[in-house]
Amino acid sequence: MTELTTAQPAGTPTWIDLGIPDLDRAMTFYGALFGWEFDVGPEETGRYTMCLLRGLPVAAMMPNPDPGATNFWWNVYFATDDCDATAARAESAGGSLPASPMDVMQYGRMAIVKDPSGAQFGLWQAGTHIGSRIVNEPNALLRNDLVTAEPDIAREFYATVFGYSVVRNPDLPDLDFTFLQRPDGHEIGGVLGDAGAETSRWDTLFQVDDADAAARLAVEAGGRASEPTDMIYGRLVDITDPFGTRFQVGSPKKS
Repeated sequence: MTELTTAQPAGTPTWIDLGIPDLDRAMTFYGALFGWEFDVGPEETGRYTMCLLRGLPVAAMMPNPDPGATNFWWNVYFATDDCDATAARAESAGGSLPASPMDVMQYGRMAIVKDPSGAQFGLWQAGTHIGSRIVNEPNALLRNDLVTAEPDIAREFYATVFGYSVVRNPDLPDLDFTFLQRPDGHEIGGVLGDAGAETSRWDTLFQVDDADAAARLAVEAGGRASEPTDMIYGRLVDITDPFGTRFQVGSPKKS
């Protein structure tokens, strides 16, 4: 059980949210898949809705303000102690700021960054909202990995902005995959080079107790699921929600 009471160290994925066309339909799907409950925000917040596990926020969803939107991804936000300084480093390293640093009432300060490979992510400087309160356990965020056709550019960018070490993964010798590690050595995710990637994106992986059962639940709730596959770290399933949002679920490797 991993419940957090303080903000994550700088450079750690700390929050995820999703903008979708139909909030009520999304709550039905994700409630069935993960057992989440929901605290729907008021209209003045765009109905920004907290997804709750054991009463604690683990993610958020809201209606997408762009009626023409067709591609949906879970957005990842990285913790920072100084949103403005980190945003400035991102610009200096070749990134851009679709949304410059701004205060979100008393909850914190945020910015949206696009890296030089085209992947988008957020920065979050915690105020009263520290981010996901439960991580690394079933029905909560487990990890985020960047998939891109330009991995070398991406690795240099994130190492510059967050001070990550870029470490080759000996467990996956056939893949162009590297871990990203904070200065204290903690692994926060990785970069996967994929020449066939049409867009650069941060993928989201949720932990589940049973990947096969999660795949069945996703289909029963109106989504799609790949055949579960085994890898060195566990069992994975690619899930697509009713709106086309793609993400993964995974259960730990059984000993």
